[in-house]
Amino acid sequence: MPAALGFATIAVLLLLTMTKRASVLVALILLPVLAALIGGFAGDLGELILGGLSKVAPTGIMIAFAVLYFSLMVDAGLFDPLIRGLLRVARGDPLRITVATAVLTLCVALDGDGASTFLITVSALLPVYKRLGMNPLVLSGVVCLGAGVMNMVPWGGPTARAMAALKLDSSEVFNPVLPAMGLGVAWVLVASYLLGRRERDRLAALSPPGPATDGREGDDERDDREPAAATTASATTEPESSRHITPATADGGRQALRAPGDGPGTVRVPPLPRTWLNIFNLLLTIALVVCLIQEVLPLPVLFVLGFAIAVLVNHPTWEQQQALLDKHAKSVVLVTTMIFAAGVLTGILTGTRMLDEMAETLVSVVPDSLGPHLPVAVAVTGMPLSLVFTPDAYYFGVLPVLAETAQGFGTDPAEVARAAVLGQMTTGFPLSPLTASTFILVGMSGVALGEHQRFIFRWAFGTTLVMTAGALLTGAFPL
Repeated sequence: MPAALGFATIAVLLLLTMTKRASVLVALILLPVLAALIGGFAGDLGELILGGLSKVAPTGIMIAFAVLYFSLMVDAGLFDPLIRGLLRVARGDPLRITVATAVLTLCVALDGDGASTFLITVSALLPVYKRLGMNPLVLSGVVCLGAGVMNMVPWGGPTARAMAALKLDSSEVFNPVLPAMGLGVAWVLVASYLLGRRERDRLAALSPPGPATDGREGDDERDDREPAAATTASATTEPESSRHITPATADGGRQALRAPGDGPGTVRVPPLPRTWLNIFNLLLTIALVVCLIQEVLPLPVLFVLGFAIAVLVNHPTWEQQQALLDKHAKSVVLVTTMIFAAGVLTGILTGTRMLDEMAETLVSVVPDSLGPHLPVAVAVTGMPLSLVFTPDAYYFGVLPVLAETAQGFGTDPAEVARAAVLGQMTTGFPLSPLTASTFILVGMSGVALGEHQRFIFRWAFGTTLVMTAGALLTGAFPL
């Protein structure tokens, strides 16, 4: 009964969100509550929900202040040199922008943390996509592909869980799949090229025909587009404070700052000069990223402190700080409410042992004839099962039983672990409604979860298939 309720809850959730019959927020809350009531857990409902909320609370706090921090930095123009550089290299070409998105994601995701990867890459690249009129689903999709492959690193969550659950080390789990991971990286670059080419064709079809070029297309056409993109960039790189607060002369010629609505005698504290402010923001962001990687303090604490310092320096007055919060409140609310709603889902599924029962049911249906080929089956099914199981439920609940079953057929448990990390919460985690970081990606990109899943699922699954083929060819596990 609990397993059936769990599978039904996940299936209905995916159906409603992908068909847009209900908002993700409502479905994440009401569906598991309904399942708990049907399962006879009405008396424990409050405790189950609070347990789930308490587990995601640190993530929600981190995301709230991280969104505010990076939004402040975008307004201040921290990423403008990167944006201008990408536009210069890409020459306004959506294909090059898309490939650059993949490369940047693969580099940033080396820290193994999906949340920080999404925060940094989307904050830096979304303005570029908006300026060129590109589909934000391309951004969320390509970032999803790059972050998924890089989540296989030993310090990432899935591989670390696999090693802990089966008491293995990285030389037994990660090292043998390195060649397969390399093929996965290559596939991500190929996929980003194909998606970028499709996006370039779409934008070209939407653009009105220009003047005749005497058959000279390619570089000349891109050169014609670049000045427009550069002009747009220069028009929007001015920091938010200078757009809304204009210089005014008061008190005998002394330079002051005056905001709309200030009286003639109002004198405001001038901000730091632009150059020094940019240097400060860059150093602060680098220090924050280093501290995040080194885990100097818990991630929520680092973002709380980082935002407090950044807002004090960039917006020293109360009015400026209030304006910043008012401007970005919508983004914060959209992302954090999704995370807390996901906490309701995982809290109920975990507390009612639905996830445990689902894991046992899944293992029980594995036929004996599949035993010798279990690693391949685990690799191929791992990515889709990311939509059903949390990483803890799969790696600590399903994987040990699968490994034990495989050992009975003479298969090394390490091979099952290698197969699992090729898809389960690696290529699949940026699509799963069971991980909070997924809602960071779709929330900051401004796309719906169902649209994101429909757009990129086959490409992400293709990554797993490519890596599985690579693992078979290199002997990471047998066919």
